[in-house]
Amino acid sequence: MAAAGRLRRRLLLAVPWRWPRGPRRGAAGCPPAGQVRAAFLRFFQERHGHRRLPSAPVRPRGDPRLLFVNAGMNQFKPIFLGTVHPRSELAQHRRVVNSQKCVRAGGKHNDLEDVGRDTYHHTFFEMLGNWSFGDYFKEEACSMAWELLTEVYEIPRDRLYVTYFGGDPTLGLSADEECRDVWLRLGVPSSHVLPFPLKDNFWEMGDTGPCGPCTEIHYDHVGGGRNAAALVNQGSPDVVEIWNLVFMQYSREVEGNLLPLPQHHVDTGMGLERLVTVLQNKRSNYDTDLFTPILDAIHKSCGAPRYQGLVGAADVGRVNMAYRVVADHVRTLCVCITDGIYPGFSGAELVLRRILRRAVRFCSEVLQAPPGLLASLVPTVVEVLIMGIISENEAAFLSSLERGRRIIKRTVQQMEPSTNFPAEVAWSLYGNLGFPLDLIDLMLEEKGISLDSAAFNKLALDDAKRKAGGPQGAQPENTNTHLDVHSLAQLRSSNVPATDDSPKYAYTLRQHGQYEFGPCQATVLMLYRDQCLQKEVGAGQHCGVILDRTNFYAEQGGQDSDQGYMIRLGQQDVLFPIESVHLCGGYVIHAVTAVETLRVGDQVQLFVDEAQRLACMTNHTATHLLNFALRHVLGDSTEQRGSHVTAEQLRFDFNTKGPVTVEQLQQVEQVVQDMIKRNEVVHMAEVPLTLAKRVQGLRAVDEGYPDPVRIVSLGVPVESVLTRDSEAAMQTSVELCCGTHLLRTGSVEDLAIISERQLVKGISRVIAVTGSQAKQAREVGQCLAMEVDSVSLRMKQRSTSISEMQNLSKEVGQLTKVVSSTAMPQWQRKELQAILKALQRTANTAIKKLELQQAEKKAQSLLAKHCNQPVIIDTVSADSLSILMKVVNQLCDKSPDTSVLLLSPQASGEVLCACQVSKNCLPAFSAADWAMAVCTQMEGKAGGSPIVAKGSGNAKGMQGALTTALEFAHSKL
Repeated sequence: MAAAGRLRRRLLLAVPWRWPRGPRRGAAGCPPAGQVRAAFLRFFQERHGHRRLPSAPVRPRGDPRLLFVNAGMNQFKPIFLGTVHPRSELAQHRRVVNSQKCVRAGGKHNDLEDVGRDTYHHTFFEMLGNWSFGDYFKEEACSMAWELLTEVYEIPRDRLYVTYFGGDPTLGLSADEECRDVWLRLGVPSSHVLPFPLKDNFWEMGDTGPCGPCTEIHYDHVGGGRNAAALVNQGSPDVVEIWNLVFMQYSREVEGNLLPLPQHHVDTGMGLERLVTVLQNKRSNYDTDLFTPILDAIHKSCGAPRYQGLVGAADVGRVNMAYRVVADHVRTLCVCITDGIYPGFSGAELVLRRILRRAVRFCSEVLQAPPGLLASLVPTVVEVLIMGIISENEAAFLSSLERGRRIIKRTVQQMEPSTNFPAEVAWSLYGNLGFPLDLIDLMLEEKGISLDSAAFNKLALDDAKRKAGGPQGAQPENTNTHLDVHSLAQLRSSNVPATDDSPKYAYTLRQHGQYEFGPCQATVLMLYRDQCLQKEVGAGQHCGVILDRTNFYAEQGGQDSDQGYMIRLGQQDVLFPIESVHLCGGYVIHAVTAVETLRVGDQVQLFVDEAQRLACMTNHTATHLLNFALRHVLGDSTEQRGSHVTAEQLRFDFNTKGPVTVEQLQQVEQVVQDMIKRNEVVHMAEVPLTLAKRVQGLRAVDEGYPDPVRIVSLGVPVESVLTRDSEAAMQTSVELCCGTHLLRTGSVEDLAIISERQLVKGISRVIAVTGSQAKQAREVGQCLAMEVDSVSLRMKQRSTSISEMQNLSKEVGQLTKVVSSTAMPQWQRKELQAILKALQRTANTAIKKLELQQAEKKAQSLLAKHCNQPVIIDTVSADSLSILMKVVNQLCDKSPDTSVLLLSPQASGEVLCACQVSKNCLPAFSAADWAMAVCTQMEGKAGGSPIVAKGSGNAKGMQGALTTALEFAHSKL
């Protein structure tokens, strides 16, 4: 078998762009997907001299607007936008071909909700594409595409239809007859060459930037000699688009007008899955060999009926939908994990988590598969790490899924007929069990029930406001979580013991770097509502719960409180969400929504939101690293003035003698990086306060610390720093701290300071992010630095074109805004802002100089034309009102006794107007009145002073405006 495989590969290499002979249709002659992909790449590489590039990872580099790479052109954006560094490898490309991995789930392009409902939507797909960057254009692109489809893949010509841009009069764009004529010359019948409007055949990258007409190739699945032109672009499953060829020849400006690009580009894209469907004579992507092995593996593992390709009402029990969902999602999971995107809790990681949980739910509930199915579908050639991540996430969510199913069932049974599903329960499923909202909607939809969306959205909004509201302690006091003096006295007189919160420190670090947080069993000692201690709280009410013990961290020391939920022992399907936790007089009060009646004496089990806790631990340990680094770089006199640690970021205030420089910020980050790389052990211990005060270099302990107090020491055992006269604490971070911390510094992974500013004189504030957020900030910073470098090089070339310099000036302005608002290392932001400020000055100076030169030439010409005239009224070409005004100024400077009014018609149909009146003609002759009279004639507006004025109007009234200008001037002179 191995020898046969090698022989087959040699034969394919020997005839690189010829399709294997034999029946094109039917199972025996179906080309495998791998061969289809290889033929595409080799055709362009070997026959047409394209450079073959590997697929970029599905995680975008340096583009914070994208969650995933969702198109083949993403990695080439800098070329299209003209921001590519001239000396970079990317700038050397002329002809390129590749097969790009794409994910469309989340963001603007999101197919997640459609996957499974039909037979062609996917979250992951491959985009075959060829590109020309200033090399070939329409003739060659169409010719290559036609040759590949009809001669290499041997698709019958009579089944192919091509579309082209039919023009748009509102934009002044004529039909793309050049493209139409290319297809006709290639032998495509005129009945198969069809014009379509802007929405179908004009491609744009965004609101501004490169754009152009496109031509699409469509395939008729039915064939048989019929004419299917009427079905093209009509949403028919029988006639589908297979290839789109985009011709980038314009740039859409901020004002909305289109300007020709100095270089023309070609960007084509053809979905591999759809092409394979055509070549394997199938009607569904899921019936091709890209999916059938996965579908077969699902069937063998779960025992459900075989996949039949049914959709809609015919798919009883949604079994076929489940097959498609699982097959699609496991492909996406494998590709994303391979590219370093793991299921997580924000951005692309959150989307991947939703995809995984959606797949697990269909495996478990619809296909009735045993645990582990999803991981078992991963091919054995995939690294064990990927299987482990999927397996772990699948196992973690299966228990939550079972509990969530019971909660939904129980809630539905208790609901009144024709009522919405309660938002509080849905919010608990979402926040505590990790159910994606779309999964909740789907499960309710299957039961014919709707969610109370308005109430759910309010809960989400309240939660967002709470998270954005700064330190939890700074928020308005909640009467259910802040004990008043009378309630505290009552608790103590009733001998209610203070809460034992030591279990909050009971967590371990497992072998593969994962933290394990155990649950905690407790007893309800007292309930607190509306500033009153209560023995019982009814369903739907918010209250404070005091327990004998807890593993939840209460907000203190600048660290946000934990969130999570609790359940009553023996009642696993009722979750009581814990929204926040507060410490008051030794009692830990849990802010809880009572889903059912809650009573004193209830036995409960507590579950911390592990992701939020771990993120807070990471950022708190990073805060200690940052504090040490600041003192190390700025000096021992640097003291902390406040901090706030959340799951998203950390904030640190400190005293400083002056602004922190770029070099100091870099040094601080480097010190932190070094400690992270050393993966120091984080030592923690409780010691008497008198002993703690002996620690060398410990910051002032004038705060109200408990006795004993907790010491956190990075890399040095607490016993060592407590030794009398020991200087070990001077070489590392040692602080008094009650917060929860990592057990090793390596788990921080990375730290980037993304903001630094002075609050008041002598006090600075920095904001930093860690882990993947820090890595992303660095990637964004590097990409923006390359864009700034590119603009700088182009600025040095000193173009003599005003429009080119104005475009550069706009680009500098846009980059300045992006650099100011994007999360990136602060030292790099300061560097780039200084460069951009200088570039803006250079551009403004150059534009002013070029405008003056142009204005002087036009003024000289007009003076020669209107020699010694008291009034000059004329039309002149000017690219802007600024230039027109300068021409008027130059004329009046050279001829002070002359009054001047100039009109300048623009390509857009607008007419610019500028005028200046000689001082000798004042006050009888007013420039403002003159401009108003002229622009009113053109249905426009004007304004100014008695000496100078400007305005604009419509070109249709220009001739009448010139007459009005002359009559007005004669009436005043």
